[in-house]
Amino acid sequence: MASIRLDSGKQYYATSSLVVGYALCSSLLAVINKLAITTFNYPGLLTALQYLTSALGVWILGKLGFLHHDAFSWETAKKFLPAAFVFYLAIFTNTNLLRHANVDTFIVFRSLTPLLVAIADTTFRKQPCPSKLTFVSLLVILGGAVGYVATDYGFTITAYSWAFAYLITITTEMVYIKHMVTNLGLNTWGFVFYNNLLSLMMAPFFWVLTGEYGEVLAALGSSPVVDNNAVFAVGLSCVFGLLISFFGFAARKAVSATAFTVTGVVNKFLTVAINVVIWDKHATPFGLLCLLVTIAGGVLYQQSVTWPAPSQRESIAAKHRDSENEGDEDFVSNNDGKGTSA
Repeated sequence: MASIRLDSGKQYYATSSLVVGYALCSSLLAVINKLAITTFNYPGLLTALQYLTSALGVWILGKLGFLHHDAFSWETAKKFLPAAFVFYLAIFTNTNLLRHANVDTFIVFRSLTPLLVAIADTTFRKQPCPSKLTFVSLLVILGGAVGYVATDYGFTITAYSWAFAYLITITTEMVYIKHMVTNLGLNTWGFVFYNNLLSLMMAPFFWVLTGEYGEVLAALGSSPVVDNNAVFAVGLSCVFGLLISFFGFAARKAVSATAFTVTGVVNKFLTVAINVVIWDKHATPFGLLCLLVTIAGGVLYQQSVTWPAPSQRESIAAKHRDSENEGDEDFVSNNDGKGTSA
């Protein structure tokens, strides 16, 4: 019994470490990407460099024996290709949103995703419907986001077109890639490798489609494309792109799609704090108050998925008494498994 509790504690801390790692990377990456796209105004090329760094980094570290990833095969690639395409669209729309809008606008639309993901999770992946408390917490997050967007002074049609495109693609990506992580059977570094390699293969198509290749060629012909600040910002974004790839896929395996999405929303508090320090174009005090409401909704959500319903508690208590009387340790491992999947 003691050894099972010890294993449960290790599993809890491992899951928490993955979620915290993802939260930190996600919080910093939004600001880093905004800095990168400000100094290096080529979103398609920027994301391609991030994909290249991540795919090449995993391959090199695998060859050196520092990690293990699933070997590349075309059969697996074909199965994973739709997920990689959705992922590419999410990153592509995200980068273009940051190109045309401030970080606050990005955060607002990122905050709208948990409710949509919960609905999509229930509808398409046949997951249990959210409890009343969970649904209320998601509505609180939505309310805070709506109040936050009301303070946006930088409204433009272009920026909000990219914002709505991002909202649709990130919701699809959250649910669909969770499905792929659950069913494809690759290890975490295998997902990172396939996702970034396939996304890199798609990049030239989008360069031609958006006409960005012409902008890059024109810049090459007239003046240097980058300066030292751009090199630093792009390099930093590439490193954090690799880190968030690992923590993102590992966290997806450890928690539900909705919990993963809410984590991405709540950690934006750090993003806003950094944004307020670095740039002068940010939300008003009322907007920051609305952000606190969003964070409160995230905390409420966490409580709603952590504590079981009364009927479940009675069932757990009954099983616990049986396990103590009969020495049955299976209940402990099953209950711990439910706790980590929320």
